[in-house]
Amino acid sequence: MAEPRGHLQQSPTETPREHRPKPIHLTVMHRGVYGCGIVCAGFLLAGWVVGNRLISPQYLTLDNGPVKADALVVLGGALERAERAGELFNDGEAPGIIVSGTGDWAINTRYLQGKGVPPGAITIERDSTTTRDNAQFTIPILREMGARRVIIVTSWYHSRRALACFRHSAPDVDFFSRPSLLGYPGTETHSKYFERIKRMEVLKLVWYAIRYGVWAF
Repeated sequence: MAEPRGHLQQSPTETPREHRPKPIHLTVMHRGVYGCGIVCAGFLLAGWVVGNRLISPQYLTLDNGPVKADALVVLGGALERAERAGELFNDGEAPGIIVSGTGDWAINTRYLQGKGVPPGAITIERDSTTTRDNAQFTIPILREMGARRVIIVTSWYHSRRALACFRHSAPDVDFFSRPSLLGYPGTETHSKYFERIKRMEVLKLVWYAIRYGVWAF
């Protein structure tokens, strides 16, 4: 029997038009979601790059090299800092030491005296509990002493933030950094402990910038 005129015969393998998938058109919302995803991925990549730079020991460590100053300020937190301050004092880099920190000022003071630092060359600041406190509570003592050039003594991983705190609190004073290198990567004293602590230090750098406006970068 002949097919009616005007009827188009459909191929057995051809999908009916009403069942064919419709082309996808991105709506404004979809474009926004995809755009946000790209931006977030960009921020994550940038954060990874910056984070790896910040966590490097070369970046965290600030050492100005041999310098003559009016005073040394040794920060509490680790005995090797007092050891380093004693070395610098005996090398003649400054005539006096301010021991700063509420937790271990007594231990650091006894250590320095045991290394030949005269009691009259040691001044104690015993109220500070943070790096920001170290700066804020020590600077009035430095001003009373008339100190214009000051060496900050701390650990290598802490040196960038410590120096930034002192410079932020007293921009009219010249501060220098001469840290202890105990535990520095590549040395015999390096360990996983220092790897953990330097990662924590990066977070503290960011926190001090946000909370106190201390820009150490």
